[in-house]
Amino acid sequence: MVSSYPLPEGFSEFDVFSLGSCLLVEGMLGFFLNAVTIVAFLKVRELRTPSNFLVFSLAMADIGISMNATVAAFSSFLRYWPYGSEGCQTHGFQGFMTALASIHFIAAIAWDRYHQYCTRTKLQWSSAITLAVFVWLFTAFWSAMPLIGWGEYDYEPLRTCCTLDYSKGDRYCAFTSTLHYAIKININVLVTSIYKKKQYILIFSHFSLHRNYVSYLIPMSIFNMAIQVFVVMSSYQSIAQKFKKTGNPRFNPNTPLKTMLLCWGPYGILAFYAAVENANLVSPKLRMMAPILAKTSPTFNVFLYALGNENYRGGIWQFLTGEKIDVPQIENKSK
Repeated sequence: MVSSYPLPEGFSEFDVFSLGSCLLVEGMLGFFLNAVTIVAFLKVRELRTPSNFLVFSLAMADIGISMNATVAAFSSFLRYWPYGSEGCQTHGFQGFMTALASIHFIAAIAWDRYHQYCTRTKLQWSSAITLAVFVWLFTAFWSAMPLIGWGEYDYEPLRTCCTLDYSKGDRYCAFTSTLHYAIKININVLVTSIYKKKQYILIFSHFSLHRNYVSYLIPMSIFNMAIQVFVVMSSYQSIAQKFKKTGNPRFNPNTPLKTMLLCWGPYGILAFYAAVENANLVSPKLRMMAPILAKTSPTFNVFLYALGNENYRGGIWQFLTGEKIDVPQIENKSK
């Protein structure tokens, strides 16, 4: 029974129910919208272009995030994680891989849009497929590293979903004062005393956990977030300049980057904060805002990249109603 499981520390009954409800709405809405996006691509022949394949790939990643959120919502209503340690590792791996893939495909779409509007070149199938395969393999690599010891997956503060455990960085901070004290005391006593020797090893074992977290966080963030943010920012800046010259804006080029930072920025800030400070000093409720915001990304992405795309929107309308809508073509060269 639900009542037999204690509430997570720092959360009330209302908090757990509210967060679970948010996760459920995000998961179900994101799943439905991205499922429509995926099926429309498969069913409507006119949608099957290399550029739209990137939108389709983004929807595949986002539907994985939505499924991850739905599992977390179910666990939240139970008030505990029912799938054990192995289930936590699987949930963390699946959620992290699809999240990284989503970020990569957002950058890929930005790059493709830059060429569409600024260089008037058309993406080829060979390039689109190669890019998609690379993204999935690359993100699978980074997501698998915590499974073999570089980084680690563990519970979110609500303890009903799993992700990359940024709290491993906290342990260094918790032992910093102890380490400083150990350095100041008589080193001979520290070495000769068995108890002190064990204490000394314990301090540095926690220090190693911190270094393991940081050594994973920095390259992972550079290759899976920083580069993507730069690609999105520079691509849409060029598109904005092009729209300004032509006086014919096709969409708002400022929205994709703002949405990306809104959804994934809090997670990035929290992760880097944990690398230098004790993340447990941040309230559990505030820390849970990062995954809640991140899991809104699948819904936002449908409106930005599928429904916000004239061609794809027309294909979805044709899939749902059978009525075909002609849209203008902007690509006229190959690359």
